[in-house]
Amino acid sequence: MDDLRQRLMIKEENLNQINDFLLKKDNPLTNGLLEIVEKYGGVDEINRKGKETRKLGNLMKRLESKKSSFVKDLEWLCKQRDREAFISVPDFRRKILGKKADLMRFDDSFAATLEISASNFFPWLIEEAKKSIAGQELMPSRYIRVRSMKEQVEDDDLLAFAAAMQIIGASYVQTLDTKGTLPGADGKPINVHLAGPETITGYFGGVGMPNEYALKWVDEFLHYYTEYGLQQVLNTNTGTVLLGYLMQKLGIDIEFKISVFLGYDNPYSILWTLMTARLLSRDDGSTPLIGFNFSNSVSNETIELSAQVREAFDFEDIMRIEHHITEAYKSIVRQPYDRTKELMKIASHVRNISAKHEGGTPETEKTREHPSDILDYFMPKKDITEKGLMPKLLTNYLDKHDALNRTAKALTECSLVFIAAQNLHRK
Repeated sequence: MDDLRQRLMIKEENLNQINDFLLKKDNPLTNGLLEIVEKYGGVDEINRKGKETRKLGNLMKRLESKKSSFVKDLEWLCKQRDREAFISVPDFRRKILGKKADLMRFDDSFAATLEISASNFFPWLIEEAKKSIAGQELMPSRYIRVRSMKEQVEDDDLLAFAAAMQIIGASYVQTLDTKGTLPGADGKPINVHLAGPETITGYFGGVGMPNEYALKWVDEFLHYYTEYGLQQVLNTNTGTVLLGYLMQKLGIDIEFKISVFLGYDNPYSILWTLMTARLLSRDDGSTPLIGFNFSNSVSNETIELSAQVREAFDFEDIMRIEHHITEAYKSIVRQPYDRTKELMKIASHVRNISAKHEGGTPETEKTREHPSDILDYFMPKKDITEKGLMPKLLTNYLDKHDALNRTAKALTECSLVFIAAQNLHRK
């Protein structure tokens, strides 16, 4: 068996071939990327602009100059944070466990990140904060957004949400408009044979970014990185995953998470991607892949085996495994879908895992006039408003919040640790 195993060794000459191809001066693939980087002023200028534009003070000044109504909401959020209106972690534990919470030991090395998706409208965050204060509940420490970027620019939601994340101490991911739906960021069809959600099966395997659109994704990312400080984006295509690795290797401080839509559902697919991440990592060992959302179908065994791969490549502290605990009630999985009990079994020994809530509990969802639907993510704000759906979508979002707090309760009852919004919930 050992003799057979030796056949798997990668030859140095094969690695040299990869280097030779990447460094070849007339390589159109590499050159296409380098030209876009130069268009934005080069690596140092890109990073400088990104750091400057994402500063909280600069975000607030831009909102104030626009006389945005969101300024008052952000100021209110700051005041609630500063007066410690949100429940502390010890008090949450006492709320769940009573006095025995003070006698229990909680191991912070195995802490599950509380994650919610999709927080598409800034006012929802404010309503969630009000609910959290009133009910002494937890706010997530990680948010996923999939709303049109152009819409977010038009109503200042992009600026306000970025500011809010810094105020509450949470990470967040945006989904660029170059992602396979019609139209793309440039207003043109991304795939001339596909037409949005009604042809969703045509996107299986990430085919929604064909031909030149992988580079257009890079262009769109660098626009939002330099103009709005957006650092972390969702990645839905294997080509743009590779381009993300290459951008970070060049020195651009991009971060991304791999979407559940890529369908990574076994440890060998995870091994393939993490091998590439290691090959293209920086000299300090870092990778831009900071979140990896496996398929909804993965078992605990697959997560455990994938965690072994992650540890072997020294990515355990960098790359979070993001696991759906609840899912949208319609249009994505067979219901009832609830992985809470499985999370309790794995959270005690797999580090850096995220408990993602993309739906309410199935018991709640089935009672709703409008249950959460993944296809709502594709609906423009104008259509949502005209159809009178915004209050119902807010209800769907707060149902996810409730599911997230149920998970925090279950973790606490099992003597396990969660990570909530770190500037709001004192430890």
